[in-house]
Formats: sequence, C-alpha cells, structure tokens
Amino acid sequence: MTAIKHTLHRDVFLPHDERLVGFVHVTKVGRKKKTSFLCAALNNDHESSVKARVCQVIKKTDKGESYKKKSTWLLRELKVVDGKSSSKETAEFDLHYEKIYKWVASSVADKEAFISCLWKLSQRCLVQKPDFINVPKQLLEEVSKPSGVGHTPQTGDDMAVLEEDYQALTGKEESDLALLMSESQAAISNAESFAEQLSKQLSVLDGANIHSIMGSEDQVLNLMRLLDDGINQAEKIEDRLDSYDKILQNVKDQMEMMRDKDSLINTRNKNHQQLLEDLDSLVSQLDLDTRHLKALSDGDLSTPGGIYECTNAANALRNCMAVQIHQALRKMSAVEEQQKRYSKFSASFAKRLAHHLNNLFIHQGNEMGETLSRQMIDFKIPQHHSSHRDLTPYADLMSWLKNADPKSFKELSQVYTTSLSRLYTKETQDFIECAKQRLGTGTKTDKNKLGAGLAGQSASKLSGSSTSLQGKIHDARGRSGSMQSVDSASLSMHGSDSDLAMRHLFDQVLDKVFSELEPFCLAEQDFCVRFFHLVAESQKGEKEEEDKEGGDIWQPRKPVQSVERHINEEVRGMMRDLFPCLETNLDDFFSYSDRIDGFNSMYMLVRMSQHVNKAQNTGSFLSVTFASCLVKIKRNFDRFIQNQIRAIQECRVAKKTKCGIISFVHTFEDFANQAESIFRGSENRHAHLDKSYVTLVAVIFEQIARIASEHPKTPREVVMMENFHHMFCKYYGL
Repeated sequence: MTAIKHTLHRDVFLPHDERLVGFVHVTKVGRKKKTSFLCAALNNDHESSVKARVCQVIKKTDKGESYKKKSTWLLRELKVVDGKSSSKETAEFDLHYEKIYKWVASSVADKEAFISCLWKLSQRCLVQKPDFINVPKQLLEEVSKPSGVGHTPQTGDDMAVLEEDYQALTGKEESDLALLMSESQAAISNAESFAEQLSKQLSVLDGANIHSIMGSEDQVLNLMRLLDDGINQAEKIEDRLDSYDKILQNVKDQMEMMRDKDSLINTRNKNHQQLLEDLDSLVSQLDLDTRHLKALSDGDLSTPGGIYECTNAANALRNCMAVQIHQALRKMSAVEEQQKRYSKFSASFAKRLAHHLNNLFIHQGNEMGETLSRQMIDFKIPQHHSSHRDLTPYADLMSWLKNADPKSFKELSQVYTTSLSRLYTKETQDFIECAKQRLGTGTKTDKNKLGAGLAGQSASKLSGSSTSLQGKIHDARGRSGSMQSVDSASLSMHGSDSDLAMRHLFDQVLDKVFSELEPFCLAEQDFCVRFFHLVAESQKGEKEEEDKEGGDIWQPRKPVQSVERHINEEVRGMMRDLFPCLETNLDDFFSYSDRIDGFNSMYMLVRMSQHVNKAQNTGSFLSVTFASCLVKIKRNFDRFIQNQIRAIQECRVAKKTKCGIISFVHTFEDFANQAESIFRGSENRHAHLDKSYVTLVAVIFEQIARIASEHPKTPREVVMMENFHHMFCKYYGL
C-alpha cells in the first residue's frame, strides 16, 4: 500500500502541485471487477488558502503501472458522508454531492481510515462542514487531538503531516534558500558535502550563541533580580487586592440585604395599598346613602316624587345586596352584619310596597266600576288609560319586588287579576248585552236610529249590498203568476228589504264589537307585560326598542306590523285570569246573532277571519280567543249551509200549473248575490264560500233532475233546460 501511495503521489498529484493525504481502494456497487482509488489531496495555490479535493483515480490499461484522474470534486461541495451503519461492520459508504456516489472499500479498516481522513480535512479546511451519518463516534476525532491516538496504521504518517499544520515556503524563504545553495557549489551535486558544511556552520553559530550568553551573565542576574522585585510587587498588589475583595464582599452582602429589605418594603407597601383599595371598594359597594335608607323606611308611595325616591333607593339597595365580592370577604363579620341589615330593610320595604299596591289595586277596581253605567250608554267599552297611567310609576318598583320578594309579587299579581277581573267581566258582559239589544229591537225606528248612528263608521265596509239585492228582487216581481209565487218564497227564505237592512246593521254592530274589544284587550295586555315584567330576559332588548317607538303605555296602541310580539305563557295566563268570560260572552253573542238570521254567520266568518289573519302574534291571548271563536263560527256557517241544503231537498212545486224556474234556483241566485257582497275582498273566500257553492250546486242539480222527472204538466227536457240554463248564467258569473 505504501508503494501504491508513493506512486499515486508522484505520478498523479505532485505534477499539479498537490499533496496526497489519504486514499482507499474502492469499487462501485455492482461493478467489482473495475477498481479505482478515492484520494484526498491538498492543493496550495500560493495566492489563496489551502484547498482540499477528493479524486477518483483509475489505472491506465495501455501504459502499464501508470494512473490518471477520472473525476475530481471539491471537499467543500461534499454534503453528506454516509457510513451505512455505526454498529455493524460494512465496507460500503456513500458520498453525497449533487449526486450520490456509492462505493465499496477493499476492507472495513480502509473505509474507516478514509472517512476519518475526510473528517479531519473538513475540520481544518472548511467553514461549512458536511454531515457524517452512520459513522462510529471514535472515528470523528477533533483535529487538536494528539496524532498518536486513534490512528490506523495505514494513514498514520499522512495525518501526522496534517498535525504539523504544513505551510509552503514564502517568497523570502525561497530566495534565502536559493542564496544559501548558491554559496555552495556542491549543494546540488553532493548533498552529503552540503549537509556537512551546514552542520559545521550550525556548530559555529551554536558556539557563538553560548559565548554570547556567558558574556551577558551580569545582565541575566540583573534581569533575574528585576523579576524577583516584580514578583514581590505583584504579591503585595495581590494581597491588597485580596483585602479589597474582602471589603467588597462585605459590601456586596450588605447590598443584597438592603435589596431584600427594599423588596420586602415594596411588597408590604403594595399589599397595604391593595388592601386599602379593596376595603375602599368594599365599603363603597356596601354603603347605602342615608337618604335612601330614609326613603325605604318612610318614603311616600302616593306622590310622584316619593315614588321616584323610593325607586332609586330600592335599586341602590338591590345593587348593595347583589355586589360581587370575594367569597372570603363575605365571611367578615362587618359584611355579614351589613347584609343582614340590608335584608331587613328589603323585607320591610317589600311589605310596605305590597300593602300600598294591594290597596291601590282594590281601590282602582272599585272606582272604575262606578263609571261603567255611563260608558255603556254610548255603546263603548270604558278605557282604562288613566288607571294605567297612575300605576305606571310603580313599574320599576314591581321589577324590584319581583326579584326581592317573589312571593309578595305573585300575591300582588293575583290581587290585581282578582280585583279587575270582576270589573272586566262586567264591562264585557254589559257591552255584549248592549250589542244584543241593538240587534234585538226589531223596529224600523231603532234600525234607522242605529243605522244613522253608525253610518259614518262602517258604511263603506259593505258596498251597496242591500241596494243591489232590492233591485234584483224588484225585477223578479214583474214575472208571470207562477214565478210570483217562487219570488215570494225566495223573499221569505233570504230576506225582504227589512232583513237586508238588519244584515247591514248586524255588520256594523259586529265591526263595532271588534273595534272596541281588540284595542281594549291589547292595551291591557301591553300594560300587564310592562308593569308586571312578564317578558323573558332574552326579549327585553326587543321590548325596549318597541317602547321607545310606541311612547307611553297609556297612549292608544299603534299597530306595529313589522315587529313580532313575543308573549309567553305567563302573559296568556294573566290575561285569562283578567278576562275569564270573554270567550263565553263572544260565543253567546255569535249564537244569538246566528239565531236571528243565518246569514249573520257569513258576516261573522268574514270579520273574524280578517282579525285572525291580521294578528301579529298568533300566540297572544286575544289571537287564541278569536281562533277558538272562529272554529265555532265555522260550525255555525256549516250548519247554515246544511239548512239551505235541507230546504232545497224538501222543496215541492205545484203540479196543476206548468213548471217554470224552480224556487230554489232563484233562492240560490239571491243567496249568491248576498254571499258575494259579504265575501268581497275576503282572503278566505276559497276556503269557505267556494266550497259551499260546490255543495249547493250539486244538490240543486240533483233536485232539478228529480222535479223534472216528477212534474206531470211540463216535459222533463224543458224543465231541465230552463233551470240548468238559469243556473249556468248565474254560476258562470261567480
């Protein structure tokens, strides 16, 4: 191996001013027959730093034992050296440049020696070093480590050269060496003579140096004496520095103690400041002004000023009792005592407030009952805006009472509903009875009076129904004798002029009933929601926006179509307690109206359907009540249609005369005219009227066929043609 190294260095690297440092005999993976050498070499360009290279050298086959470079890579371009395994012995290793080169060394020892050589070269020559992976740790030695440790026999000499930190001769050194060699003529031809001459010159120089040293003995002694004096002075300075260090150490200890004391003082001051702030905050939160205490104890609940002061005092008391403080502070005796004191004030004021409102509710119920008879004369439900206005200032106090004493709040709600339910029941009953009286007079004078009194309110609600019907009836009276009997039967079934006027009158009275009941109930419902705070917490923001737009609660209620009113079950429960007989009274009125005239069921169906469909909140008390009444009105209407069907089926015609237009055909015509006038503009026409038309027409067709078959004087085809043609003309125009 030494001979091969010498040959490689001489033939391949020395001509290029390069020096071989290490090499290994390798083959490529899968090509074991073709061998080559991987060499690590150093190159000195004289003008730059030393450069390390890795070369692949192969043997020339045509020139005997000569070698040549096949590939050369700079060491700084090497990225990774992969030894394949750090625990298992293997001769394979990889060098990662831009490509990955896989090699197999001739032996494991040669591989490890070459990798160690690459490691040391990278440590000495490179700033950015490659990564060595899967390599035993003992191979990755520091460059500064002695060369005799850990070197393999193969590359020991080469690494020793590296340890000497070889540097090329400078220009001056080369010129001096050339001058020395020029002085001796045998320097080149006879190296032994030149070496002997150099040895003699070295001996002469050594002797001169010794004589020079011996001649300067006094100077050396003076120098030694000066050194001793310097050592003594240095020892004195060290002693003084030691004393200073001890003093500074004491000062350091004192400063640390002062710093610790200062930290403790700062901590104590911060704790005192925090304690003062917490106590000040606690006292300010639990402190209630004396004027608030006086208002809670002796405040006048009957005047606006007294109510305002009591409201502020109650809110301040609630804030003091609901203050958020640390749980440990609640265990302080002063805090517990203050909370007990405020609890007594709260219980005392809640009792006084409940007693005052209890008397006020009862008094208002009795006082409003005295004006009932006077209001009924005008056919109006008494308005309670004034009573609501009187109770409104107590709304905030009711909110406080609801949180402070739920039991008293519930009892007050029951007192309010009990006191006013009797009044509202009496008012609605008297109002409904007044409406019945307006319908039950039966005299033309009363009809004219009522018609004149209500003409300005709802004359436009029913557009000319009586006039159109009267014209049709007048035209029917000019027919033949047989037809006159039919017309009289039609008039008896579907009404004369007075019946049409009464139906018009009923429509006006019904509209008056709804126009009075709806705002009356909604005003009371709005008051209950706001006064008793029945809206859920999540709906308060929506209610507050509506309050700002709607004004005071005692003002007439304005319709709000875009805002959906959320009324919970608690509101409906209170309204049911306040109006326990409203649905019963309405049912009585509708039943009474239906008994007077079956056509009234159509008026009621149209009016009630309009109110139910236009309701903004289908879950409110009034909407639920109207929906229940609407179901019963539909049943009355269905019963009315069944009566019409029964009358058609029981109809008989005279057999001694010719059969013309049958009476129930004219009856259907008058019925259709009246129904079209009533249902004009209704959204529920298809759901009610059109279905009734289909049922009635089917029965009429069956009865026309029956009468045509049974009549002895008129041919069957003639009867069917006349009546079907008449039905077609009327039914086609609907």
